[in-house]
Amino acid sequence: MSIISERRKINKAIKNSKTIFLMAHKNLDLDALGSSIGMLKYLEKRRKKVYLIIDDRIHEAGVEKVLRELDGVLNIVRSDNLEEYLNEKANKNLLIILDTNKTELVQSEKALKKIENKLVIDHHDLGRTTIKNATLIIDNKISSTCEMVTNLIEYYDIDIDSYYATILLAGIVLDTNNYTLNTMAETFYTSYYLTSLGASAKKVQYLLKQDINEYAERQKLLSSIETINDKIAITKATPYTHYRREELAKVADTLLFFNNIEASFVIGHITKDVIGISARSLGGYDIGKILEKLGGGGDSYTGAAKFENTTISNVEKELKRIIKEESEGE
Repeated sequence: MSIISERRKINKAIKNSKTIFLMAHKNLDLDALGSSIGMLKYLEKRRKKVYLIIDDRIHEAGVEKVLRELDGVLNIVRSDNLEEYLNEKANKNLLIILDTNKTELVQSEKALKKIENKLVIDHHDLGRTTIKNATLIIDNKISSTCEMVTNLIEYYDIDIDSYYATILLAGIVLDTNNYTLNTMAETFYTSYYLTSLGASAKKVQYLLKQDINEYAERQKLLSSIETINDKIAITKATPYTHYRREELAKVADTLLFFNNIEASFVIGHITKDVIGISARSLGGYDIGKILEKLGGGGDSYTGAAKFENTTISNVEKELKRIIKEESEGE
């Protein structure tokens, strides 16, 4: 359901609030950060007191660049200090969650518990861990949460600085993998609208530039690709290398560029004791359904799962078993 068709729910939640907190998922990417900043600017035009909750200590390159360039500009708070910023009247606080609807993925579960009024704006499918007792604005047919927020900005003709338009555009480019995934005519129009506000394609490419050492490490994951039915690609890291979640996701995106590959799964350590799976699909395979059986989640296009106290080989074996079950059930 489009964000514009649900605008009255958003306006009602905002109107009844004095202090608003914005929060996206852990391990921020440019869609999560871009949509948060876009929403912050929208709310500032509504003359609301707004804070952005960021607990992440380490950021991927694009997010790090944006936060460095906007240092001192955004009202960023950590959830440890949340009490200092809450309105004394509990019902006048509002928490807006962007780019995720899953309880375990948010920056701060403490904020979820502490703030009663909650609004979720997201483009991922609902699942068993979807946030409870919240107003849900979910559009799983749209490219990104940045596109959703941009639609809201355009509808209300909110004037935003060209730099913020650029960040929103970067989020769209990231989540569509340069307009190759989950892209519709409306996505191109939204991108055009952002450029009309001054968004810079050159600056977007700067924000999306990759670290050469991280790129080299990711390339190693492409040396052990295995395919199932010539359509599903699976690759795994060695037990001795650790990757950030977003690095596994980038490899999963890359695998979709190979001939005939319609879905991809990348397995690797994200910490010493935690193994992650990042998965992508062109839409023909329900990634979320497969990963839910592994304790993870997602939707038809993207998903993730994590495991503790096991081995990469065991995770791979279980993944293949579930893929086989799903294939036989079709």
